[in-house]
Parts: sequence; structure tokens; C-alpha cells
Amino acid sequence: MIDVATLERNLEKVHQRIAAAARRAGRRPEEITLVAVTKTVPAPLVQAALDRGVTHIGENRVQEARDKLPQLQGPFTAHLIGHLQRNKVKYAVRLFDMIQSVDSLALAEEIDRRCQRENRTIPVLIEVNTSGEASKFGCRPQEALQLLRAMDRLPNLRVQGFMTIALFSKDLEQVRPCFKLLHSIYQEAQTIPLQHGKISVLSMGMSSDFEVAIEEGATMVRIGSAIFGPRPAP
Repeated sequence: MIDVATLERNLEKVHQRIAAAARRAGRRPEEITLVAVTKTVPAPLVQAALDRGVTHIGENRVQEARDKLPQLQGPFTAHLIGHLQRNKVKYAVRLFDMIQSVDSLALAEEIDRRCQRENRTIPVLIEVNTSGEASKFGCRPQEALQLLRAMDRLPNLRVQGFMTIALFSKDLEQVRPCFKLLHSIYQEAQTIPLQHGKISVLSMGMSSDFEVAIEEGATMVRIGSAIFGPRPAP
């Protein structure tokens, strides 16, 4: 695991790369929210990142978050970015400030029911499978706007936008169409009158491809290994 000095250098480099990508796209760096992905990262190192200006963290698993988040101090926004099983929803709505991985109406309805019991509303993103890979979660692109309309009727959800995990390829021009596709869905969604939601978040791009995602309109990037180093082998 990296030390704090390396963490500081990595964070500085990531911020520089975000800024450069934003400028190439004619955008302001402040338009991009950095979510530091803390899967498998021990709480003391996550705390060090929070102490150095990170304000958003993303966890993949509910159980890991149940153990880790109570150990962290200071203001931060916790995002669930991994697949959410319906039997874990009751924990997720207590732990997280945003759920990015809603990919079906059944899951959305369960989140809504649990939020009603907890007397809270929760911001959510719709996960879209833009690569078409069977190994990835997410609704089909052609279903995204229909799902948005259905989810917007749920009173305890606030749909704020979309999330995707793009095709993994070292050839970033093979990855770019995934981001273009989600951006087009995002733009169309912004024209739809909504009762509860407001579309303003486009979460796409990870350590291997976030610069391309920013060039294609991402407002939020989810970066883990470029900040915390490679994850340990399972």
C-alpha cells in the first residue's frame, strides 16, 4: 500500500490531468467532480485522502462500506458505485449519500420503499451498459429514458443523471463511443420534464480512461488506482 507522500503526489497528478482534459474540451476543471474510489483501501489511507481535500469517495461493496465508513471523519459524500443487490438495499440507504448503480425499476422500487421507512430521499444515477458486454451491469441504452421516466415517479428517489463503465481497452478510441453514447442519452434526458429528478450528473471515466470521458462530457469521474495505487491481488 502506498504511503501518504505518494498519495499526495498522485492526487496532484490526477487533478492536473483532470484540468488538462477539461481545458482541451473547452470546459472548466471546476465542472468535474472527482470521486476517489476506495475499494479495498484501508480506512487510514482514505482518511489521509479526505484530509488532503478529497470530498467524494466511492465504495463498491455494501459490506466493506459498513465496516469502513464509520471510521472516517470530516465532511464527505459517500457514493455506492458497485452493483447493489436488493437484499442489501436496507443498508445502502443508511450508509450512502448517492447510489450510482441503479439499473432496473425493481431495484429502484426497493430503494424507494427502504427510503420511505428511513424517512429520507436519496439521489441516484441510472447505470447504463454502453459497451454491450454481458459481464457488465446496467440497463440497455435504448431503455435508459424509459427507466428514467418510471423512476421519476418514485417519491423518495431523486434521479440526477447516468453512470457507465465503458469498454476496457488500451485503445482509447475504442472506448470513446461508450462515452459519446451516454452523453447523447444525458442530453436527451435533460429535455424531459421531471417531477422529482433533475439531470445534472454524468458519471463516466475511471483511472484508465477518465480524460477521454471528460472530453466527451463527463461531469463526474471515478478514480481509484491512479490515486491509491494498484489494488492488491485477491
